[in-house]
Amino acid sequence: MSRAVEAPAAQPSPLLVRGVARGATLVDITPERAGWRYVGFSAHRIAARGALEGHTGERELCAVLLGGRCQVVAGDREWRDVGGRASPFDGPPHAVYLPPRTAYRFAAGDAAVELAIGTAPATRGVAARVITPDAVRLEVRGAGAMERRIHHILMEDAAAESLLLTEVLTPAGHWSSYPPHKHDTDDPPRETALEETYYHRIRSGEGFALQRVYTRDGTLDETVAARDGDVVLVPRGYHTVSAPPGYDLYYLNVMAGPRRQWLVTFDPAHDWLRR
Repeated sequence: MSRAVEAPAAQPSPLLVRGVARGATLVDITPERAGWRYVGFSAHRIAARGALEGHTGERELCAVLLGGRCQVVAGDREWRDVGGRASPFDGPPHAVYLPPRTAYRFAAGDAAVELAIGTAPATRGVAARVITPDAVRLEVRGAGAMERRIHHILMEDAAAESLLLTEVLTPAGHWSSYPPHKHDTDDPPRETALEETYYHRIRSGEGFALQRVYTRDGTLDETVAARDGDVVLVPRGYHTVSAPPGYDLYYLNVMAGPRRQWLVTFDPAHDWLRR
C-alpha cells in the first residue's frame, strides 16, 4: 500500500523580510536582525490624528514620505504640511533628515500617513532639514526594457554623514538594477562597500517583483519573490530586480558603509549590456 509523502516546506530566504499589511509598524529591520553593521530600516503607517515618536540615538535618520502629509517636530524645529503625494508612484517625495541625538514626532492630520525610515551610525551628522521634491534629483537610467526612473533623495550630492537613499520606479515588464552590479568591496575609485535594503511596493497589491542576489563563486545565490511591502537585504554580491508584466514596481534603497560613496562594479558576464 503506497502512502503519499508530504514535501518539506520551502525554507524562506534569509535575505527576504516579509512586511505586514496592517498595524502601525509594517516592517522593522535592525542591523542586528540583518546580521550587518550599518543599515537600519523600518516602514510605518500613522493613523489619522495619530503620531510616531522616537529618538535617533547615535544614528542619523532619513524619513521618506510614501503617502500623505504630516507635521514634523524634531528637537526645537517644526515643519508643517510635509508630504503630499498619494502613493510612492505619484511623483517625487518629501523626506526629512535628522542628525544623531534628536527626539522626533511625525503627526498625521485628518488622513493616514505612510513613511519609510532609513538609519545609519553617525557621530555628528548635519543639520536637520526637510528635503522637498524640487531638491530630489531625477535620473532616467537605461533604455528599452531596462529603463527606469530614479529619485535621488540623499545621495553623495546631498549632505549627510553615512546614509545614502534613492527610490526607483520600474515600469511593468522592465528590469531594474540591471545589468547586475555589486558594491561589497572597499576599493575606490573602483568600488565601495555598502550594505543595502530594497523596500518593495507594487502598484497592484497582488503583484510581485523578482530579485536575485548572487556572487560569482556561487557561495551566495538567492532569487526571491518580493510582495508589496517586503524588504530584500543585500549584504554582498551582485543584485538585480525584475518587474513582471502588469505590475509597476517601486523600491526604496537605503545604503551605508565605511565610506559614503556609491561606486559599483558590474557583473562582467553582463557588462556588455551597458553598451
